[in-house]
Parts: sequence; C-alpha cells; structure tokens
Amino acid sequence: MEWSWQPGPRDDTIQCFIKRDRMNSTYHLYLGLSSTLVESGKFLLAARRVRRAASSDYIISLNRDDMSRGSNTYVGKLRSNFLGTKFTIYDSQAPHSGAVASTNKAGRRVGFKQVSPRVPAGSFNVAHVAYELNVLGTRGPRRMLCTLHSIPASAVEPGGVAPTPVGFPSVVLDESLFSLPSFGSKSSISDFSMLELESSKGGVSKEAPLILKNKAPRWHEHLQCWCLNFRGRVTVASVKNFQLVASTSESATESIVPSSLQNDYEKVLLQFGKVGKDVFTMDYRYPLSAFQAFAICLSSFDTKLACE
Repeated sequence: MEWSWQPGPRDDTIQCFIKRDRMNSTYHLYLGLSSTLVESGKFLLAARRVRRAASSDYIISLNRDDMSRGSNTYVGKLRSNFLGTKFTIYDSQAPHSGAVASTNKAGRRVGFKQVSPRVPAGSFNVAHVAYELNVLGTRGPRRMLCTLHSIPASAVEPGGVAPTPVGFPSVVLDESLFSLPSFGSKSSISDFSMLELESSKGGVSKEAPLILKNKAPRWHEHLQCWCLNFRGRVTVASVKNFQLVASTSESATESIVPSSLQNDYEKVLLQFGKVGKDVFTMDYRYPLSAFQAFAICLSSFDTKLACE
C-alpha cells in the first residue's frame, strides 16, 4: 500500500492506465505491464464519483469493490467546485510531521475506522487544481495549474527531496501488491526524516510548494489542431489530454526559470491522455506519487464548459 504514496523514480516514468466505467461512475488505475498494451495490468487504485448539489466528490480507495469513505481502504478524495474548475485533493495520511487534518465539513471523513494507533484518522488538504476560465470564448486546450502543498518546490531540483507520509494504515491487501517495484523507498524515508528534524522547530516546513502547469502545445497548420508530443502514449485527440511540468510562477501561462535549472523544469512530471473510448494512459515520475497523479487526472474528467 505504501507504494501508492511513494514518489516515482527520478530518471524514468511509471506507465499506468485508467479505465472509466460510465455506468457506475467509477475509475480504475492499473500499473501497465507493457508499454504498448493497456488491456493487462496490475490494479492499484479505484475511484467513484459522487454527485452533490454544489460539487462532485471522487472517493479514492485501495479496493475496487469498496469505495466508501468509511472503509479502511479509503485513500483520499478529490472535491470540485460547482463549475468543475477548482479542485481540492484530500489525503487520508499525514503528508509530513506536524500536518493538521482538515476541520471543515468538506474535508471531514464520516464513519472512518481507526486502523492504526500510529496514524491519526483525518483528511489532509494536500493540493489544489485550478483550470483557467476561458472568458474570451476562444478555442484551444485547457489551461491548468496544480499547487502541491505537501511537496516543496525544490523537489524537482538536483538533490531535492519529496516527502512520504509519516505512516500507513495496516489494512489487509492482496499479496500481489507487495510484488510492485520499489524506487528508493529507504532513501526517500531517510531523507524525509532529515527534513522533519530541520523543520521541527516550526512544526511545518514553510518552503514554497511545488507548482505544476500544463505544457504549452503547438499549433499544427496541416492538421489544424493543437498538438503535444506524447511519444506514442496518447492516440486520440481530446481536451482532457495534458502534460504537466514544474513552474516557478502561480500562473498557467507565465514562468521564469533560471537557465541552470531549465532542464529540471522542462521534464514532463505527469501526462494523461486518451487511447480509447474509456481508456486513458497516465505516466508520472518523481516527485509525484501514484495517488497524487491519479487524483490530478481525475479532475480532467469533469465537464468544464467555462474552460473550453
């Protein structure tokens, strides 16, 4: 289970795919076992969309059959605003020592059963996803901005560290999940312990959060459409498709990156795109985890008439 929260590798990407079930409003995330086929894979996470009067919730679980907030396999959730333009990601695990669980109604977990005395039951606000409103009505791809409060901006730079949660619930899972690959988990946890010590006086690190923005596409004159190079991982044109890179600006269009760090900020940290009617690829890398990447991608499924 820790694998869902563990950051991906620095020098490679984890290739996954998402299957959508329109009838049941569910989404299943799988680890791809082949770079070309998406019909076979190892199950990782599941999500169920719950419509509300003024918002939508995506409940994320480790169990494909039990996606309730009261289950001990509950991982977190994604909540949208009424327009589907702003989203908040809540994590069931404390992202760092000193993190404070959400106390508002939107973030509280109802009926949660405490399964580990070391991990506090709660819902932690770890990220926001915002889509830019298309006030001019011009056609073009969506513009999005992700602010990851639980990951420092320096994580994308050489020597930077992405923290892992301080504990995990002791739930019983399929033994096959434990055969998943490990990407430096010991060093990640060790490095995070050092970060905790450094920031223990203040309780929580005050370093600026990691900001991701969508990579700008190029207009293709011959095809008369906006294009991005997904390196064969996306085959169907869709407004849902995106690539995210690190940004130093809280703007979806502007970013000033020092030349010495240019390569670190140009790396695609998360890409998502359509390959079939209800099948989408999801590729992510350090410092994102499978849970964080999945939650961000779920935000793309909402209809956003004000953004297109």
